[in-house]
Amino acid sequence: MLTVVAFLVVIGVLIFVHEAGHFLAAKAVGVQVLRFSLGFGRPIVAWHRGETEYWISWLPIGGYVKMAGMEDEGMSGDLEGGKSSVPVDPARAFDRQPIWARAVVLAAGVTMNVVLAFVVYTGLAATVGASRTNTTQVDTVWASLLPKGGEALAQLRQGDRIVAINGDTVRTWEDVLTELATEPAPLRIAVAGRPAPIVLDVPRGDQEARGALLRALESFFPCRIDVVTPGLPADRAGLKPGDLVVRANGDTVLSWTQFTRLVRRSVHRPVAVTVWRDGRTVDVRLVPERQFGPDPHTGAEVAYGFAGIGATTPITRQRFGVIGAIGEGARNTVTSAKLIVSIVRGLFTGELSLRQLGGPIAIGQQSGQAARAGLVSFLAFLALISINLAILNLLPVPILDGGQLMFLAAEAIRRQPLSLSVRLRLTQLGFLFIIGLLLLATSNDLIRIFNSVFHH
Repeated sequence: MLTVVAFLVVIGVLIFVHEAGHFLAAKAVGVQVLRFSLGFGRPIVAWHRGETEYWISWLPIGGYVKMAGMEDEGMSGDLEGGKSSVPVDPARAFDRQPIWARAVVLAAGVTMNVVLAFVVYTGLAATVGASRTNTTQVDTVWASLLPKGGEALAQLRQGDRIVAINGDTVRTWEDVLTELATEPAPLRIAVAGRPAPIVLDVPRGDQEARGALLRALESFFPCRIDVVTPGLPADRAGLKPGDLVVRANGDTVLSWTQFTRLVRRSVHRPVAVTVWRDGRTVDVRLVPERQFGPDPHTGAEVAYGFAGIGATTPITRQRFGVIGAIGEGARNTVTSAKLIVSIVRGLFTGELSLRQLGGPIAIGQQSGQAARAGLVSFLAFLALISINLAILNLLPVPILDGGQLMFLAAEAIRRQPLSLSVRLRLTQLGFLFIIGLLLLATSNDLIRIFNSVFHH
């Protein structure tokens, strides 16, 4: 249920903001707005105010603003619920406006989506701040997860400190992950104490491979306990906040990751733990209980040992003033846009397989995961999808805003608009292209679900 509600909130907010951009811009330049609709097809709910009909329609795959002078004929008109009952004022028709005014109206939707993302990112920076993991030391490299071209990353050893990537200095773990995700290939990773950089040849357009690089790396921090949940195995064993775990089952423990890995595979099996407390060692017997959840690397549902403890991590929350929050919001907006552009470019150049394309089911699943992680994660996800929607809408496909802007560019060059028949034919082709992509993306989602269930 949470996944469905989260998905509806995300889609509803993004469609509303996008179409509100067209609506407000049209009103501002004097275009008559006949209908504002969330969804396509016939209305479920409809009301009338002033010269505009407001609909919530039954097909929730987008929305539209119907303006005077926009064509009602053909597939596009049918998809948008047919002709409006509002009398048309020819003098205020969309196609009577100068090219610059029409361009403003068409670009306003994607602009509003970018503005929404910027406002969300800025608001998060101003209120909760930004999380910073103040280490660039590596704990573990999961060699089995490394993609083709990234195998050299396995040279890193526990405790190695990454100091720069492609010449850019990195000071936090977030810096490391951002650089690995967005920098062009080859990736040159400078490591403290190593004379030569580690070089990875993973194309920036292959976001699946870049994502595998991120999942293969874990940051290093000592195994000092910060939180012990009352009544759970760690509390029953006698572990306390401030304890530094130094040995487990006779092996020296150097990091939190090393210890949690042992705990996870010790369901109902005793773990002999030695901690350093108040200047002396203390031995305890920890018996992890069984819990079920996704494996952090494979994502498969597994049983694992659970102790009920949290670590003292090098994570701080960086607070921002008004100017700093605006700068952080702008940086996050640009970073998100670069990520989406690289994915789209990879799909069109063939660097990425179309089988990696996600559809509504994937967005729904990710919406639910973000909502379960908390409001901050959900809002950050909303901002990312808003940027995604903006960039996809700028593609030169006739039914999208980018395609309509392409028609305007052709009109400016030719000094006359394309004929109505040509525009309708191209719009129909664009519609079929979008439906085809939607079907492909949905089939990808279903295949992933099937493979996950079958694998499990």
